[in-house]
Parts: sequence; C-alpha cells; structure tokens
Amino acid sequence: MITAIHHKIYTLRGKQIMPDFDLAELYQIETRVLNQAVKRNIERFPQDFMFQLKVEEFENLKSQFVTSSFEARQMRK
Repeated sequence: MITAIHHKIYTLRGKQIMPDFDLAELYQIETRVLNQAVKRNIERFPQDFMFQLKVEEFENLKSQFVTSSFEARQMRK
C-alpha cells in the first residue's frame, strides 16, 4: 500500500503533491465528492492544501505518469 501511494506523489512547484483523483481513489470516493468536501470545509485545511494546475503543469505531470491511474481512468471511459 505504501509503495502504491508513493508512486502517486509528485513534485510540483517545489512541493510534494497528490492529484485529487488519486487522493479520491485512496479514500474510495469520487473526485467531485472529495473536492466538494474540501470546499465546504476549507477553513480546516492549510491555505496551500489545494491549488489548480496550469495547463502546462498538467501536461508535464501527465508525462510523469508511467502506469498511472489517470491513464487507466481514461481507458475505462
């Protein structure tokens, strides 16, 4: 389990991050449910807990995925 989580953590803007869809998968909930819960309870989280990626950051992050849940999710659609 720790190895699986370790492979879902990336470095971006000098910080360790986990994409919302991987975090939602970890908690076995839908991504939209996770994001709604965070927004409803934003005061419970540090200011830099959540941010949106720029298009080029997303493309760069996507290129780091070797066998990612992102690609698997795209194939299931």
